[in-house]
Amino acid sequence: MQQLREFYDRRRFLLNKEGVKLHVVLALDAGTTSVRTLAVDPSGEILTTSQQEFTQIYPEPGLIEHDPEEIWQAAANTLKEVSEQIEKLGHEVVSIGITNQRETAIIWDQESGTPLHNAIVWQDRRTTGRCQELIRQGCLSEIRSKTGLVLDPYFSASKFEWMIKSSSVDSGKKFCLGTVDSWLIWKLTNGKVHATEPSNASRSMLFDLKKGEWSDALCNMFSIPIDSLPEIRSTSGYFGSTVNEGPLGKEVPIRSAIGDQQSSLFGQACFRPGDTKNTYGTGSFILTNLGEETPPINDGLITTVAWKLNPKAPITYAIEGSIFSTGATVQWLRDELEIIKDSSELEKLAINSQNNGGVVIVPAFSGLGSPWWDPDARGIITGLTRGVGKAELARATIESMAFQTRDVLETIKKNGTLTPEKLKVDGGASVMDLLMQFQADQLKIPVIRSSNTESTAMGAAYLAGLASGIWESLEEIETLWKGDEPFLPDTNSPLPDELYKNWLDAVNRSRN
Repeated sequence: MQQLREFYDRRRFLLNKEGVKLHVVLALDAGTTSVRTLAVDPSGEILTTSQQEFTQIYPEPGLIEHDPEEIWQAAANTLKEVSEQIEKLGHEVVSIGITNQRETAIIWDQESGTPLHNAIVWQDRRTTGRCQELIRQGCLSEIRSKTGLVLDPYFSASKFEWMIKSSSVDSGKKFCLGTVDSWLIWKLTNGKVHATEPSNASRSMLFDLKKGEWSDALCNMFSIPIDSLPEIRSTSGYFGSTVNEGPLGKEVPIRSAIGDQQSSLFGQACFRPGDTKNTYGTGSFILTNLGEETPPINDGLITTVAWKLNPKAPITYAIEGSIFSTGATVQWLRDELEIIKDSSELEKLAINSQNNGGVVIVPAFSGLGSPWWDPDARGIITGLTRGVGKAELARATIESMAFQTRDVLETIKKNGTLTPEKLKVDGGASVMDLLMQFQADQLKIPVIRSSNTESTAMGAAYLAGLASGIWESLEEIETLWKGDEPFLPDTNSPLPDELYKNWLDAVNRSRN
């Protein structure tokens, strides 16, 4: 491996010499609050970026929507800006990789391409009643066994069903259903391609994990016409090309599509069974690579597709813990409580307190995700005394992120799944050393922060680059990944376990 790393280091040096024309991959990262485009060169360096936020729409408490056209415009604008900058640098864009917020559901007219309803975001809880009805009807076992998912409004199927019934869908017209990746592929190809890939499809509650295709039985359960769903292609491959009248002004092949958390797993070079990562974003998502064997269903966790590298390759699976509120809790402190003015102030404020003052925050704003899957849980603060101030609340917020991650890792161990030996981390909150050390102490394993904070976008770029010949193998991509100095756990102190016990007590209260 060392010789291989030295070879690629030398290759990267030659590629980065001034005046060399580089083949560049664009990574289009369509997240929950913004869209970003990044240009990545063959050495894995990010040459330039562009980002544009879009509107968060809250029709009622618990309901969250996006305007699909606004997402598209943000994507088009950032793609255009970055591609123009790359042309000015004298380089060539050879392919595009897409990564996206998962589970968010979109419906549009097949002929005109006009959205028939706002996108229903993954956090939206409007179909809770429908999911509970299906549980009462005894559908949970079939859904779990076929999809690896729990019956929760988080996933796309009940959203699709709701939109079909609630939108003005003319029975004589055909419509398309899809997640954000398939919507952007449709727009970039001017309606020529309606496609997705297994990592996104496996989040729909309509995908059969063992067969690797849409399930007729599940589509019938949710009254979803199977021909309205996108074609499933391999994660790294070909999804059509952009059109001349599009934001790039020329034809560029779309060579990958992948859900954002699976993309982060790939971007963190978690290519071996047992490799594990956590992304601290609006929510947090812990994924462990399970390899190519169809895994058993794990209580409290999600079994999902990680990726399918080419049409002939087997599917790589992952187990996932989905946490609904981590960065969203920081936003709550900033926007609603106004304890901080900027998210970057959180760690500085928390350090002013030596401990949490007995305070525990359970941020169940949209219920609890893994491993509890309790949509009726509500956020609570326990342990308040007169001496508690802003610093204690800030520290308790940071600690809640680590506690929720430990919930997932404890469940992975309990289920007998591959036990992670270390945790690779990325995402906004991972910049906080206080959180990283607290996380290591809670998990009792090293925590390694990626030196490149853009793991999600890098995964899409690497997958597109594999399909277009920029990188030749997973081993080559592995040499590009670098981590900061590990945060090592304090395994002698009983305090982490005592704090975790207090957390579990608070979780029980939030659920009752």
